[in-house]
Amino acid sequence: MKRKLVLRGSMILLIILVCYILVTTFSIVHYSYVDETRQADAALVLGAGSAGGKISPVFQARIDHGIWLYQNGYVDLLILTGGVGEGEMTSDAYAARCYALEQGVPDAAILMEETSTITQENIFQAKQIADQVQVRTVLVVSDPLHMKRAMLMAHDAGMEAYSSPTRTTRYQTWKTKLPFLIREEFFYVGYRIVRLF
Repeated sequence: MKRKLVLRGSMILLIILVCYILVTTFSIVHYSYVDETRQADAALVLGAGSAGGKISPVFQARIDHGIWLYQNGYVDLLILTGGVGEGEMTSDAYAARCYALEQGVPDAAILMEETSTITQENIFQAKQIADQVQVRTVLVVSDPLHMKRAMLMAHDAGMEAYSSPTRTTRYQTWKTKLPFLIREEFFYVGYRIVRLF
């Protein structure tokens, strides 16, 4: 009898866990289509790596979207994020700045956050920079499947933030989307658990 109760309890917990994972997956995918692009003080472009001073293709897509927002009058500033990766001499943000300058963005319109290594640090440290220059509203720029977690973190940091996912994400097919989604699910659930404490 006791064994049956334990088995039944385990099955119920497993069903609850599976349902939670499915609901979270749907939530992340659904949020990836949310685009709140509007007038704001700055575009907060989340880092995605660089090597040898050259930005990764994923990071380039994000920066390109930030540049598009600037060139089309949605924002007056770009906040480029990302610290120095292992074995690198310059920060991701600095590599992004060089790229943005090459695309015609004036130096005065670029702010850099150069100490972060993860999304949460990108956002929380960018918030400090934003406060220093009285940036009150930001458009958060990242890949669509990253937006749910990024926006939760931005709100936790006390930002008035709006979702503006890049339209040229490198994750176009389910072959590339699925690994990203699985990773994002893991980090999103992990962050939800950690923020409870």
